[in-house]
Amino acid sequence: MMDFGYQISKTGTINLDHICDKEIKAMDELVPSFKRCVFCGACTSTCSAGSFTPFNIRKTHSMFRRGQYKDLETALDKCMLCGKCTLVCPRGINLRAMVIKMRQLLSKTK
Repeated sequence: MMDFGYQISKTGTINLDHICDKEIKAMDELVPSFKRCVFCGACTSTCSAGSFTPFNIRKTHSMFRRGQYKDLETALDKCMLCGKCTLVCPRGINLRAMVIKMRQLLSKTK
């Protein structure tokens, strides 16, 4: 068999049936604009923390929606809460409040 220099990676499937949506419903109540996100990436492109660290606000938002809380708290700690993301969001999402509330909800789940 020939070696072409690549390998097949494992699939990145996520089982959404096991998500406890209690945190997502709480986030919808605390920050009503949370559900308007279309994951366009404008927030990530202007993020100051993303320029200096591997922080990605869009990725943290999707991790929260998927119930992937394992590394989410350390990722959220990299946010500087500068508010640039909120200023450029075309849907008017209050991302600063979203990050703060995510931190609070994750600290309660521990």
